[in-house]
This record gives sequence, structure tokens and C-alpha cells, in this order.
Amino acid sequence: MSEEHVDGQGGRRARPGEEGLDRRPEGVDDATVEAVGKVSEAFEAIEEVRGRLYGLHRLTGTADLALGDACDLLRKAGHDALADRLETELVGRNVLDGRWTFQLVEEFDDGYYADFQRLEKLVRDELVQGRRHVFEAEMKAERRTPGRPGHEATPD
Repeated sequence: MSEEHVDGQGGRRARPGEEGLDRRPEGVDDATVEAVGKVSEAFEAIEEVRGRLYGLHRLTGTADLALGDACDLLRKAGHDALADRLETELVGRNVLDGRWTFQLVEEFDDGYYADFQRLEKLVRDELVQGRRHVFEAEMKAERRTPGRPGHEATPD
């Protein structure tokens, strides 16, 4: 990186005048930006986990409703014993001990997810004035080709 992109304290900076990409607070070093970025990266993984957990919740509910419909169809086709067995053993069953998936989602959201979200924000607030994606903004500034279509600093 050229000298014009260094903050005087060993810190990488976005190119001067790159509105929207120059997010690093004055005096914050590279190691701090990298560490905060890694905490945010970890939280982004948890966001994906949360989405998958909601997917589990939705798909499990969809399967339970479809199985109920299948039981009705089995009865209409004269297979009452099989319909009764599916309905008794699977329809409305807990997916884990004592829990439907909505309870898993609520426990995750109110516990681990909420704590992770709060602490990731605390790290950003204490170290980079609450700014988000400082590491990524600098990576974009470093990797883009100014003046090329599709490489604009911001949408404006």
C-alpha cells in the first residue's frame, strides 16, 4: 500500500476522499481493526446459523402439516391403521425433549444469539466507535480499481 494510504500509526486507510469507505477512527491500528473484523466475522456466522435454525423451524412445521395431510389421504385410501400410527407417533411430536422448534428458536434468540449480538456491538463500540465493517471497507478500498465500472467506492 502506498504511503498516502497509511494513517501515520501503521494503520491502513481507505484512499483519501473515498466517502463511505474511510471508516477507521483516528488512531486505531491495524491489529485492532483486524481483531474487531474477526469478531464481526464470527457474529456473521452466528447470523447464518440463526437463519438455518429458522429454516429448521419452518421446514419442520411444513413437514408436520404435510404429514397430517398425508394421514387424511391414507385414511381416504383405506389405510386407517397406518394413518393412525403416523398421527399418534409423529404428528405434533416434539423434535427434542419437551420442545417444538419454536421453543428452540426462542431459546437461541433470547440466550446465545442475544449475548453474541450484544458483545459484538460492545467490541465495536469500545474499539472503533461502533463503526461496522471497517476491515471490509478498507479491503474494498485496497482491492478495487478506481475508475472501472463495477468498482465504484459507493453507489452514488
